[in-house]
Amino acid sequence: AGQRWRPSSGSSTAASACTLLGKSTVGRVVFTAGALPAVHPVIYLLDDEEVIFRTAAGSKLAAATRHQIVGFQADEIDPYTRTGWSVWASARPTRSSRRPGWSSPTPG
Repeated sequence: AGQRWRPSSGSSTAASACTLLGKSTVGRVVFTAGALPAVHPVIYLLDDEEVIFRTAAGSKLAAATRHQIVGFQADEIDPYTRTGWSVWASARPTRSSRRPGWSSPTPG
């Protein structure tokens, strides 16, 4: 299973958020587990303008992304220049119809 959604980046456009997300492959999914905040690192794909990541069947991440709104964040920071970018999105994940075994959050 996996998740799919369209990203946004603060005041940036979805297109610029997608350009930034295309530069990385590791992000974080933020969800609630047992009434506490949880963050899970994921390897993601950018498919068209949608973020897709895998979840293992029976995992806390898979359970958290089933019919719940979750957050997704990816970033890149240069420690020498102290510059970088961050993209954040929140959505209700859905299974990917184009990539079996993967899902993607769609805006909620």
